[in-house]
Amino acid sequence: MPAKTNEARKSRRDTHAALEAPEQWNLRLYVAGQTPRAIAALDNLKRICEEHLAGKYTIEVVDLLQNPQLARGDQILAVPTLVRKLPEPVRKIIGDLSNEERVLVGLDLRPR
Repeated sequence: MPAKTNEARKSRRDTHAALEAPEQWNLRLYVAGQTPRAIAALDNLKRICEEHLAGKYTIEVVDLLQNPQLARGDQILAVPTLVRKLPEPVRKIIGDLSNEERVLVGLDLRPR
């Protein structure tokens, strides 16, 4: 019976360590110029990240007017589009990110 107890303790320690480990979030926001929707999406994303991922995220903004070839890699069909590269799996959210609840669910920061 002690073996099971040790395994249970190890499992709890591993789970606890995983919860405490800082997970890096890599986010990419695709826009097409400095439109009001693009600016709103970036502002909303920054606010949400500071509230829920403080110190654990990077945001890369890709302007498809300057680099249209980059849309192909992430299969971007509309802008603005947010792509969560890490943690996996890749997730996409289209729009200005003004619906915080939808963004949190889309990023898996809140259960569906």
